[in-house]
Amino acid sequence: MEPTVFVSYSHDSEAHKNWVLQLATRLRSNGVNILLDRWNLKLGSDLASFMERGLSSSSRVLCICTDIYNQKANGFTGGVGYEKQIITAELMSDLNKNWVIPIVKSVENIDKTPIFLKGRMYVSFEEDLKHESSYEELLRELLDEPILPIPPIGKNPFQNIKAFSEQKFLPNSERYISPSVRGKVTFDYSNNNGRYYIGQDALMFELNFYKSSNDNIQLLNDPSSIKTVAVVKDKLEISQILDARDYDGSSRVRRPKLNQIAVIQNRNGYFAAIKILDIKDDTRGYEYDEITFEYFIQTNGSPNFSSVGS
Repeated sequence: MEPTVFVSYSHDSEAHKNWVLQLATRLRSNGVNILLDRWNLKLGSDLASFMERGLSSSSRVLCICTDIYNQKANGFTGGVGYEKQIITAELMSDLNKNWVIPIVKSVENIDKTPIFLKGRMYVSFEEDLKHESSYEELLRELLDEPILPIPPIGKNPFQNIKAFSEQKFLPNSERYISPSVRGKVTFDYSNNNGRYYIGQDALMFELNFYKSSNDNIQLLNDPSSIKTVAVVKDKLEISQILDARDYDGSSRVRRPKLNQIAVIQNRNGYFAAIKILDIKDDTRGYEYDEITFEYFIQTNGSPNFSSVGS
């Protein structure tokens, strides 16, 4: 059953009201039953009754924190002040309750949330470039689909050596797969339809290369196992990538250049990063097509690669 979520916010401006409406509309389209005054309040409706019923029937509450919202909550003024009283009473009945999710939108002050929400983890929508990663974080929380689920306990590897040795990898030739979670690969991309596999099982990534030039290579998200491919243009090393979701993976084809990094997400939700070290093109003076790259697969499901090299 979809979660029911009440949105508490202040009417700072038409632009802010529209931003809240857009967020609510997108959440509703992604399986969240949003209670919003602009949808659920009619002319002549009792505002206090709407707040009380909405808050009491909701599984979660989003508090859209702005400077004006925080001032009203701290000063017990307006509808925000009334909602704050109801929310505070609920929180006092269960101090560990994660019922409220603060959403920080436009806050200039040091304190990002009102006093009654101080110390609670929040989702920040203050940076436009990180809007998509913030939205995914919020949606995963509301739908209880964490990006870092507790992994299942695996089998004892020392009791399964024989089974591991008989395990089959795709493709049939070992020349086109590197099952390790990190490594360096040199591959003739004119072979095997330009496809090379890194990792295995849920951590498998099918890389699909295609000729471009001797200073960049086409990397496609055509394989069914691949969800997105993006190019990292602002980092020189894989370990500098703090959130792979910040990079745009909306296109079918990306062209990472020599010494650039590409980040790939597979259909299982895991991320890998590859850095292009060398490119050869047989139409530009080389005898054959060849690419050399180093790669790292983040095994814990995190989009953060800062642990690479540690």
